[in-house]
Amino acid sequence: MAPAADRAGYWGAPTSTLEWCEENYAVSYYIAEFWNTVSNLIFILPPIYGAIQTYKDGLEKRYLAAFFCLTAVGLGSWCFHMTLKYEMQLLDELPMIYSCCVFVYCLYECFKHKNSVNYPLLFVLITFSGIVSMIYLSLKEPVFHQIVYGALVSIIVLRSVYIVLWVYPWLRGLGYTSLSVFLMGFFFWNVDNIFCDKLRGLREKMPPVVGAVTQFHAWWHIFTGLGSYLHILLSLYTRTLFLKYRPKVKFVFGIWPILLVEPPKQH
Repeated sequence: MAPAADRAGYWGAPTSTLEWCEENYAVSYYIAEFWNTVSNLIFILPPIYGAIQTYKDGLEKRYLAAFFCLTAVGLGSWCFHMTLKYEMQLLDELPMIYSCCVFVYCLYECFKHKNSVNYPLLFVLITFSGIVSMIYLSLKEPVFHQIVYGALVSIIVLRSVYIVLWVYPWLRGLGYTSLSVFLMGFFFWNVDNIFCDKLRGLREKMPPVVGAVTQFHAWWHIFTGLGSYLHILLSLYTRTLFLKYRPKVKFVFGIWPILLVEPPKQH
């Protein structure tokens, strides 16, 4: 592991409109931002398991879409941080918008008949995604993407708070944990941006493995990945409760939460 400084690497000079605080090619010649790349595993593996479990339980395809969209965000982010190429940046940022739209659809359709389809809402969300994509491809302005993403997250949070306060209060633990974990990730994202120079200077004085703990954009991935996953569990828990299923949160190895759903009791 090299000293904490930018180096040349396999993918050449960055073309992305954003670069993060992690030193380029400091760990691997083939991965521009090593820790920011591998931290995306939390976006990739758990949602794949969630999708498989959702399919086994015979639940609605919208939740398969939600899990796979989260995986797509992780794969896109992996490619972006590995290469720092503009095309890969789009694979990270645009799926963030699309996945939030899927989350919005799932959350606002929790209290409808089984397998119902809200075509007007689908049209609005698809049109919105298309317009945002065209504007972003034209502007190439990261702040525009961040504002749109923040607005979508706010819509999701407001709906989630409504559900855990007035519909299913016993889901407050899951709802507030999801929100708190996500906000913790947002905190680390800001620390990484604001104090980058100081963090880089600190890493130069630390052993490489210890310095890796200060890669706060990687922590943003870890916390927002977990928070987003927990949000899908909250949405799915709400939906299956409404449909008279019997959902239960279980912990794999006593650590990782998954949702097991038993079919409605036959009378």
